[in-house]
Amino acid sequence: MKNYAVYILRCSDNTYYTGITNDIDRRFAEHMEGDNPISYTFKRRPLEVVFYQDFEDVTTAIDAEKQIKKWSVAKKKALIEGRYDLLPDLSKKNFKY
Repeated sequence: MKNYAVYILRCSDNTYYTGITNDIDRRFAEHMEGDNPISYTFKRRPLEVVFYQDFEDVTTAIDAEKQIKKWSVAKKKALIEGRYDLLPDLSKKNFKY
């Protein structure tokens, strides 16, 4: 059975990159080597893995990656810090009329 990881990298400019892989060590090495000059992380190295979560089902992993990519920086920081209690409140929109 294959495992999949959803991961978040902190870039040198303090932005975050979220991805999915079946080999976190290999994928991180690829990001750090910078083989693709048009990739998001190419000019933002060095990078740091700040979060990852393993999944047994690729569809669940892809869904989690897509969800996290839509999150605000504050919500990603809460996830990275393990502050799961903050996630519901950070999901609420503050609309001003």
